[in-house]
Amino acid sequence: MVINQDVQEINKSKMDHPPQKQADHLVASITLIGPFREVVSFKQAPLTGALSEKDLGIIQEGAVVVDSKGFIVEVGTFRALQAKYAGLAHCAYYPIQADQVLLPGYIDAHTHILFAGSRARDYSMRLQGKSYLEIAETGGGIMETVRATRAASDADLQAAFYRRILKMHQGGVTTVEVKSGYGLTVEQELRMLSLLNRQKQSPEMDFMDIVPTCLAAHMNPPDGCFAGHNPEYLQALATHLLPQIKAMQLAKRVDIFVEETAFSIQEARRYLSTARDMGFSLTVHADQFTPGAAALAVAMGAVSADHLEGITEDGINTLAASHTVATVLPGACLGLGIKQAPARQLLDAGAILAIASDWNPGSAPMGLLLTQASLLSVYEKLNMAETLAGICFRAAAALGLSDRGRLMQGQLADMQAYPVKDYREILYNQGQLKPAIIWKKSIPYDQ
Repeated sequence: MVINQDVQEINKSKMDHPPQKQADHLVASITLIGPFREVVSFKQAPLTGALSEKDLGIIQEGAVVVDSKGFIVEVGTFRALQAKYAGLAHCAYYPIQADQVLLPGYIDAHTHILFAGSRARDYSMRLQGKSYLEIAETGGGIMETVRATRAASDADLQAAFYRRILKMHQGGVTTVEVKSGYGLTVEQELRMLSLLNRQKQSPEMDFMDIVPTCLAAHMNPPDGCFAGHNPEYLQALATHLLPQIKAMQLAKRVDIFVEETAFSIQEARRYLSTARDMGFSLTVHADQFTPGAAALAVAMGAVSADHLEGITEDGINTLAASHTVATVLPGACLGLGIKQAPARQLLDAGAILAIASDWNPGSAPMGLLLTQASLLSVYEKLNMAETLAGICFRAAAALGLSDRGRLMQGQLADMQAYPVKDYREILYNQGQLKPAIIWKKSIPYDQ
């Protein structure tokens, strides 16, 4: 098994091969898994504000009992759980034979990974001193990806998407949010969301939960019939696109990019109000370059406000006084060469802080959630509990999910085991260390 190989072998790339289910999984109605050197449970950790290392909820020499429906039955010390369950006829035993640390599966709450083409040209222009906004204003940026995505076949889009999903899974991600937004017509946005749902429901994707989000309001495409007329474009989306998404159950979430090159706060308010009235959950691309949209997100009852690199102190306090999750995207800052969002200030003010990769072809091509989180922790002075919480249960909150991100009774058995003796090795290695085994809804996958 993988757990008996060394770390170098564990981290060998398997991008062309899907994760392999273990043939002997869950032979009984419940399974005892352990012992682990440490179990990072987050059992008592609060949802808001700063954390300390004690909030990791570490159980030394721990174990977990899972059921065949994909949920955690109990977490505790291996000795106690073995005494309680080992003699039961309906309880199987999954032995962990090497030193390992068990964590919840990661949740990447903001990505744009359904796309075609490359934006290497944009990247080169940025290295020459051009800003994100300057590139967009000259016809580059998002529209370059829109043209490539529209032109790609369904098969090519799905193949590229699957490769990215595999890369995420190998990094410990078990739930991923994926946005549309590279179609920018009613027909193309429906196509993107339909492709996402096809992948979501595919048996080949049972190792990952996909949460689709409609980002048709990514920008007003300059090649469309509403070019230069943002209100008319948004009204067309509200009238012709959102009702079809609702009827076809393609997405439960709606997003909008509020920025100088996209949509104003006033335009976004009207669009989001319509989406909310239709029953959609809301999220907002907020305060990336220009402040103000974080307060809009709170006022609209959005689940999350994402980016926040340009947020003001007033915006921080507004988020902290709300239930709206502050989702920061360190990959975009690395890709654009700009300062990180003020994650430390957000936590100290009492906000809910999530960390996501923003994997996209333009500003955040890296796509490595754990690496990004570990680098953010250095620059923003986040301790290990705050960093891991941001990609576990607090990231789940950014998607409106409360059934994952912790290792405790009643949660989904989405888990990952790292081949180390000490949990601190995971962030210390800044993404180089990969999990040896990942469980998705109780099913173990060798890596």
